[in-house]
Amino acid sequence: MGNAHFDDQYSHQKVEIPAPKPFLKTLKSCVKETLFPDDPFRKFKNQSLTKKLALGLQYFVPILDWAPRYTFQLFKADFIAGITIASLAVPQGISYAGLANLPPVIGLYSSFVPPMVYAMLGSSKHLAIGNVAVPSLLISAMLGRVVNPHDNPKLYLQLVFTATFFAGVFQASLGLLRLGFIVDFLSHATILGFMGGAATVVCLQQLKGILGLVHFTHETDIVSVMRSIFSQLHQSKKKPAFFWISCMAPLTSVILGSVLVYFTHAEKNGVQVIGHLKKGINPPSYSELAFSSQYLTTAIKTGIVTGVIAMAEGIAVGRSFAIVENYHIDGNKEMIAFGMMNIAGSCTSCYLTTGPFSRTAVNFNAGCKTAVSNIVMATAVMITLLLLTPLFHYTPLVVLSSIIISAMLGIIDYNAAIHLWKVDKYDFLVCISSFIGVVFGSVEVGLIVAVAMSLLRILLFVARPKTFVLGKIPNSMTYRNTEQYSAASSVPGILIIHIDAPIYFANASYLRERISRWIDEEEEKQRTLSEIELQYVILDMSAVGNIDTSGISMLEEVKRNADRRCLKLLLANPGGEVMKKLDKSNFIDTIGKEWIYLTVGEAVNACNYILHTCKFQSKRIESSTIPDDNV
Repeated sequence: MGNAHFDDQYSHQKVEIPAPKPFLKTLKSCVKETLFPDDPFRKFKNQSLTKKLALGLQYFVPILDWAPRYTFQLFKADFIAGITIASLAVPQGISYAGLANLPPVIGLYSSFVPPMVYAMLGSSKHLAIGNVAVPSLLISAMLGRVVNPHDNPKLYLQLVFTATFFAGVFQASLGLLRLGFIVDFLSHATILGFMGGAATVVCLQQLKGILGLVHFTHETDIVSVMRSIFSQLHQSKKKPAFFWISCMAPLTSVILGSVLVYFTHAEKNGVQVIGHLKKGINPPSYSELAFSSQYLTTAIKTGIVTGVIAMAEGIAVGRSFAIVENYHIDGNKEMIAFGMMNIAGSCTSCYLTTGPFSRTAVNFNAGCKTAVSNIVMATAVMITLLLLTPLFHYTPLVVLSSIIISAMLGIIDYNAAIHLWKVDKYDFLVCISSFIGVVFGSVEVGLIVAVAMSLLRILLFVARPKTFVLGKIPNSMTYRNTEQYSAASSVPGILIIHIDAPIYFANASYLRERISRWIDEEEEKQRTLSEIELQYVILDMSAVGNIDTSGISMLEEVKRNADRRCLKLLLANPGGEVMKKLDKSNFIDTIGKEWIYLTVGEAVNACNYILHTCKFQSKRIESSTIPDDNV
């Protein structure tokens, strides 16, 4: 039957080819969607120059936007929250500084300047700024390999400030260049496993303080840590009688621990204490940035790695609490805020800071309303630095170790891991691989494993997209996956294949083989069931958002393969971008416009029409050739 006659008998809505756009306009649209999905320039339209300048300042310095509407009622809530997190920030800051092999006062410095900067530039109302354990451990592990913090403390401190500076530059650059989507490559499962493994290692390393060990490994894997502990058990057993005071100190009671040590003189009997803390606010450290050091490359690498981890954690925590309170935070703004506060921190004797979950949760539960709670916390820390640092002289290190362990135990979220196992086995595998990499390798190995597993999953999604056969739902024109819907039945003589991803060079070869295999299986099935022979193959392309030249070549090969098998290839619902490329490559002329349909239902109706028409005509031909006995 000719195509013209077929069109007369059965008409359908043609799939249109979008009007061509100039290349520059297409490129502009692509760049805009990639870098500016939130359309930040929308509010600048039709505004005067003065208004645009004001809006620009408010965009980069959010405090200028909400400060004019700030009230005393909000301040009361923020003041209570700020004092609350300050009581946590002081012992945590001192503890995490020790984890990074830094003087304890550096941890206090880091809870003063960076929160002030974030309060002006950040977009989260609840994020509480401070040091975090995992980046602290990373700094110690990566920089400690090239410079011993005990043998050369000055150079080590300079490298820490330099690493913090480059972490800030990297974070701010990502925000300014609108490249925040890079952080999204660290999946939830990846972060969960990495943080859990790091928290386990951190807890094990705190046994140094709990057991009062002097010589301890700088490695971060569990084997090295446990070997270091068991090799020194004889030392911990020889601790004097006053050692029990440290072990009985409450986990979070710095004051009680200090009082007990002071009145019992336990520091003279082997209990390790913080010692002297320098009074005064942050001294400038911009002259300490070691740009000419032979270890500059290591400092840059440390800054980038720790910057990514800190940024991912801070943004994830901020978004979590923003969802609870139903407001939006801008990931790119957050990166700029994190970057600027770390650049400022590196010049004021601070090391890497971000928004830790534990401190932010306390801030949220204390009822904070705006970022002013960070200013209150920073002010409280400043008063501590100016007046109260001598009071921490007798704080036992075991209390600080206990504080870290207490915070880290909350990070090991085994319920989330169980949830991953129930929902997605591959996500669970990513999580466990990251965990094992950190615990049995090192923090860097765990990070590499985590990123590699995440990228592998992306590659698997792209290179091995889902394809499945569609069947008709009874008493409807709806076609669905036959494996998902038991009622969906295949159409005799017609194979409908749904492609569930864009077609690129990475998956074109796989899709060609998979479609060929679907055809082989369908032909074998219909021969077994003695049904109508397979005559039509319909590719449902509703989920194919784009296609490249390799994908078009794949379709041409599928078309040639179908022709060799005496099968007719049809396309259903190709998108606009796909139609443009099929048209420019002349594939539409190859397959024929009449074989491209708007829906799967229309394609099936057309095939059934031809099948039944041909069957009717063949019967007429057969009947006309039967001999007539009466002639």
